[in-house]
Amino acid sequence: MIIVENVHKRYQTPSGPGPWILQGVSLTIPPKLNVGLIGHNGAGKSTLLRMIGGVDEPNRGNIERHCRVSWPMGYGGGLQGSLTGRQNTKFVCRIHGHNDDIPEKIQFVQDFAEIGKAFERPVKTYSSGMKSRLQFALSMAFDFDVYISDEVTAAGDAAFRQKAADAFKRIADHASIIMVSHGEGTLKQFCTAGVWLHQGKALWFDNIDDALYAYKNSYQL
Repeated sequence: MIIVENVHKRYQTPSGPGPWILQGVSLTIPPKLNVGLIGHNGAGKSTLLRMIGGVDEPNRGNIERHCRVSWPMGYGGGLQGSLTGRQNTKFVCRIHGHNDDIPEKIQFVQDFAEIGKAFERPVKTYSSGMKSRLQFALSMAFDFDVYISDEVTAAGDAAFRQKAADAFKRIADHASIIMVSHGEGTLKQFCTAGVWLHQGKALWFDNIDDALYAYKNSYQL
């Protein structure tokens, strides 16, 4: 279970604090439930996803994680740019206490990411798509209760997108997904419930179709 309680978020700009992106967001995400985050560009979808994944913090409010949550797959941060893909994988293995099976984890990540010789180059030389592939492979190499994905199914070519979709299907029996995607078909394929982020607030829908309807109908308001 993940509890988001009265979360507010804004970022500092050169001229001072920016506008509030999220204002008093509260929701509870039950275990074993796939949830899609929906909203207009700038509504705070990726921001909320990063905070749920622990790579960003709210200005006010609190997020409780009563489960093992992955880092955001597809998010550009979380990788050390001066280290190679191989070195980043070793580092993550050690953080998660997998010192005894590092070679197996490295082989899995290298095979899954399919970035070729770039695996031996610094991550700062990667394209955004290559970073997404590496992060996705890293997440799939470890067992989490909740996997969080930021447009990862849009990364790479059609073959890799299908590979990502197949991986999500495989974890469905033991874990859940919190997903941001601009693809309505992707959200319907993987998600049961939806959260519509609108004007800094979050509205929960038990049915993803209802969340998508509310989102699309908002264009007419």
